[in-house]
Amino acid sequence: MDIPKIGNEDEAFQAIESWKNDPLPKQLRFLRLAVESLDLGQMYYEQKDNQKGVERTARCIVILEERIQSLQKE
Repeated sequence: MDIPKIGNEDEAFQAIESWKNDPLPKQLRFLRLAVESLDLGQMYYEQKDNQKGVERTARCIVILEERIQSLQKE
């Protein structure tokens, strides 16, 4: 399964929802890969001085990291 492109908060929540039935290690791997991808996107937006893009990717990263933390508590 490919990691979906996450471009906004709704897509971050949709990705989390689509992975909920996967085993815990697989969910965590997908979430970490998505965060890495968003980190790269955020750096791109920073280089282009696109503040809205930086803020949007930062919010997506927070959503995914919160899910990672909640899964790690299980």
